[in-house]
Amino acid sequence: MKTKWLFLVIGIVLVLIGLLWTLQGLNVLGGSVMSGSPVWGTIGPIVLIAGVALIIVALVRRRRRSDT
Repeated sequence: MKTKWLFLVIGIVLVLIGLLWTLQGLNVLGGSVMSGSPVWGTIGPIVLIAGVALIIVALVRRRRRSDT
């Protein structure tokens, strides 16, 4: 039960960080050393996808446990 919530919280944090890094890397959000850097424009979506995957795992675990 606690693992599900841990995956969910970490997933949400990763999605938010990944979104922020992506926007900074694409120079949509300025005011940072990362702004306009293609490295962060690449790392951001990877982190975002990892966060989405963790959220999906948490939701699938939640659904499976509630079915039994």
